[in-house]
Amino acid sequence: MDDLVIYNEINAEINEMIDVLNALPRRYIRNAENPLEFYNEKQFLQRYRFSKDAINQIILPIVQRQLELTSNRGLPIPPLLCLLIALRYYATGSFQTVCGDLRGIHQSTVCRILKKVTYIIAGEIRQYIKFPSTEQEVYRVYREFYNISQFPRVIGCIDCTHILIKSPGGNYAEVYRNRKRSFSINVQVVGGPNLEIFDIVARWPGREHDSMIFNRSSVKTRFERGTLQGFLLGDSGYPCLRYLMTPLVNPENDAEVRYNTSQIRTRNTVERLFGVWKRRFPCLTRTMGNKLETISVIIVACAVLYNIGIKIKDGYGDDDHIPLQENIQDGVYLNQAEYMQNIAGHAVRRALIERHFI
Repeated sequence: MDDLVIYNEINAEINEMIDVLNALPRRYIRNAENPLEFYNEKQFLQRYRFSKDAINQIILPIVQRQLELTSNRGLPIPPLLCLLIALRYYATGSFQTVCGDLRGIHQSTVCRILKKVTYIIAGEIRQYIKFPSTEQEVYRVYREFYNISQFPRVIGCIDCTHILIKSPGGNYAEVYRNRKRSFSINVQVVGGPNLEIFDIVARWPGREHDSMIFNRSSVKTRFERGTLQGFLLGDSGYPCLRYLMTPLVNPENDAEVRYNTSQIRTRNTVERLFGVWKRRFPCLTRTMGNKLETISVIIVACAVLYNIGIKIKDGYGDDDHIPLQENIQDGVYLNQAEYMQNIAGHAVRRALIERHFI
């Protein structure tokens, strides 16, 4: 009888201890495998498009200054992994691939992390995407452009590229359908001689013409006000202005042929820029299904990261060869004021040919 009493008391104590343990908050152990330690330098570069030193010394501090820890039911995700999740998306364009590499993180959490990190990186646009500001920097750009094919006083080359998107739906979806019948955002970029990005506009629907985007951009305003000096080089889709030199459609003499050759060779830097940029961040080459606002911010964030790579010479792969080509587009409608500017542009171009390419 006494043994039964003792047994019941012990059993009651055990049940009480179990109840106490069950009341304690559960602790989980996340697989905290650190990609910086797991991958070698080459494998890391292939997956995240930057070297380990670039991540630790340049990009991670940018994110850490503003990133609040994103939680998954009480399990905090370190800022380093948040950054690597975003970089992995830019390098693949696939949430599923990201979730496969960084284990135990739900896709919805990846979406939230991607949005937060993307906005932080895109917020650095004024720091990393800008025209040369000092006289010394301007003359360096002039000299480096001149060394390409002897075109004088070039401050940048301008062109647009289409980033494919899924149909946004709604009443205005068709404005995003471009002339190739795909849905896209038409992104304007001004590039430098070393394939860096000086300016980017990533908000216009795919059906908008390159010249229209330029006419409504701050770049044109800055040239009109005289705060930017030198020549922009563009293809035939742009009007010829006193500060925007376009190629001659039908050159008639040797001087005009030399002008066209120099203009096209120099302007080819922006075509190469698009190739290198999209190769480094393949999400830009795939049909993006994010919200329109988020897509624009992702494009800007990739531009910021691209310029960081150019600045610190942390390159990914070699420059693909882009053949020289002349893009003859449909004529541009000009109102009376733009028509007069076009006449002035033709006069400046004629004087440039006679002074420099004879």
